[in-house]
Amino acid sequence: MAAPAPYLVEEILEEIFIRVPTPAALARASTACVSFRRIITARSFLRRYRKLHPPPLLGFAAEDGGFDPVQEPHPSAPLARALAHAADFSYSYVPKPDEFVDSAWSPCDVRDGRVLLLCRRWFHRTKPAILRRALAVCDPLSRRYVLLPPLPLDMDMTMLQEHLLGYEPILAPAGDDEDETSFRVLCWASYRSKFFMLVFSSATGKWCMAASPSWSSFGTVESSEKSMLLFKYIRGCLYWRAPVGDKLLLLDTCSMEFSTVNILTSCHMQLINLLDQSRWSSSLVLATEGALEMFTLIRNSLNDSYSIYHTIQQNDSHYSGNCDLKNVIELPRPYWYFIAGATGGFLFLRGIRESQSQGSQVDIEDLFSLNIEDLFSLDIKTSELKMVHGGAQNSHNLVRPAQPYFGFPPSLSNPSL
Repeated sequence: MAAPAPYLVEEILEEIFIRVPTPAALARASTACVSFRRIITARSFLRRYRKLHPPPLLGFAAEDGGFDPVQEPHPSAPLARALAHAADFSYSYVPKPDEFVDSAWSPCDVRDGRVLLLCRRWFHRTKPAILRRALAVCDPLSRRYVLLPPLPLDMDMTMLQEHLLGYEPILAPAGDDEDETSFRVLCWASYRSKFFMLVFSSATGKWCMAASPSWSSFGTVESSEKSMLLFKYIRGCLYWRAPVGDKLLLLDTCSMEFSTVNILTSCHMQLINLLDQSRWSSSLVLATEGALEMFTLIRNSLNDSYSIYHTIQQNDSHYSGNCDLKNVIELPRPYWYFIAGATGGFLFLRGIRESQSQGSQVDIEDLFSLNIEDLFSLDIKTSELKMVHGGAQNSHNLVRPAQPYFGFPPSLSNPSL
């Protein structure tokens, strides 16, 4: 019998390797022979593998520098300790433009093991005063970095400074046809009458204007600060709470087109209006095929207990007034909870230890004087709640987003630009 064609052998081997359960086992397989390594290190194979085997949660980039690794008994704790030892989250190796030498880099987003850094400085010599920003992307493990060029002048908060309502730079994954060492940074800026979306591509090293629609094109005269609640990158799209009735503003990052998505608030209002209960915050977590899923944090004011209500709204129910309650997740006491973000299949919660707050009579303002918090992850598929980091010192900002760090990054292509 004739031997199978070489390409068939490689396809069979690829299907075997794609089922290897852990990256460590896959790395060991790649050392067996040259042909195994060629298959395993191919860009197309690695992209398939990462989709089937999401990288583990290793920790969080701290707001003021540093790294908070996940702690025992989390299964990634050994890897997290190794990363904390090997990587440099001080960002001291990332140079700053001359006018920002007295300012510090702070992480504002993390994706694929890379950190988007932001540096701010007010210039008071102008009237009105101008807030300038510098951006950089770095890999704390290899200590490589890319300094981003300044935003176009008309978007650098000069012409419309007094009307600026929100500014959100975020990391977005490279497209399927781009090299894994490539990345994109999206910058959203909103004003009273319109908003802008700019895109930086590491492939070109330049910013470009992707969209600049007016709020009137979405049925409203002007924006408000409430529209600046940015939801993370979810299945190729970004979501904002829009000032257009009960809708979310959606950006498809592939086509760079904006649209609105109707959301039904009736079932959520019923949750909020439950007897003696009040909602503290809610977060859109998933935009699955044909559905929107919401996780709503509810506090029972009678006994200071907290629950997460998981509701699902089908696309075909946008106008029928229906959404389904899938699950209610009781949160452990004693904590005051705040939603800290959602990404990578997890909802993140900050918990202020109630024992530190001198009981349930503390006012919300008093929480800002407390300094002990624990960080929890909620697996959105299994509803499993884990404390991933405990005993942290908070920075008097209870609603700041968590910056989770998953897996290890592909290296940046250049040390700097």
